[in-house]
Parts: sequence; structure tokens; C-alpha cells
Amino acid sequence: MILVSACLLGVECKYNGTSNYNPDLIAYLQNKKWIPICPEQLGGLTTPRIPAEIQGGDGKDVLSGRARVVTKEGKDVTEAFIKGAKEVLKIAQLANVEEAILKERSPSCGKCQIYDGSFQGKIKPGQGVTAAILREYGIRVKTEEDLY
Repeated sequence: MILVSACLLGVECKYNGTSNYNPDLIAYLQNKKWIPICPEQLGGLTTPRIPAEIQGGDGKDVLSGRARVVTKEGKDVTEAFIKGAKEVLKIAQLANVEEAILKERSPSCGKCQIYDGSFQGKIKPGQGVTAAILREYGIRVKTEEDLY
């Protein structure tokens, strides 16, 4: 069983109400069992929503209380991101998920890169909150970019 970021499947759950539809991923998933997830919605955030980025570290730091997730308007949404990550982990554990394919650079789903917290489109090394918790529990995390 594979967890998949719902936005990559065409679900309009991205912060701006659009998706990151990826037809190559759809083709890759043919004849596989998968579950769509959106950690930010599972954490209680609406769509659309104000963009958020991790400040002071990455997803692992958010989980340990050393970093925060903040919207472009300055609102702290850390708890919603942690709640969403924990809900995704519950789904993964209930479904015996071994792998997740998540959206790179997302503050929830990024595997190797996230935005730097300045809201200027700058990238830094790091992982999102959901990617961090899944990896902590031994679930392989890939991104749509790993399929190429």
C-alpha cells in the first residue's frame, strides 16, 4: 500500500485551491494499491488557505518543538501541521503502508527540500512535517521527482 499526496492526483487541496496533477504519477500507480492523503486538510486547515512555511528548521525540528510553521500573514499553524502528520501516520499504520509518494518542497510533504520560511520562493534542504514523522516510523518516503 502506498500513501500519495492527493494534490499530485489532481485533488484541488493545495493552499491556493489548485492541484499539482502529475500524469506520470497516475501512470506509475496503475495496478498498485494507494491511498490519497492531504496532511494539511487532515490537520483542520481549509482549502484555499494562506501559504505557510517552516521557520527555524525543518519538519523534524517542528515535531521536536524547535521550529514553527507560520503563514505568510504571521499566524502560527504548527499544531495543525503536527495534527495532520499524526493523522497521516495513523492511516499509514492502519493500512500497513510501506511507502509514501509526497509533494517535494511542501512544508508537510517535502522529502529533501522545503521553502526557507521567507515566503520569497527560496528553497533550503530539509523535510516537511509529515515526511519527517513517516520516516521516523520507518515508512519509505519518495517524491514525484524520484519517479524520473
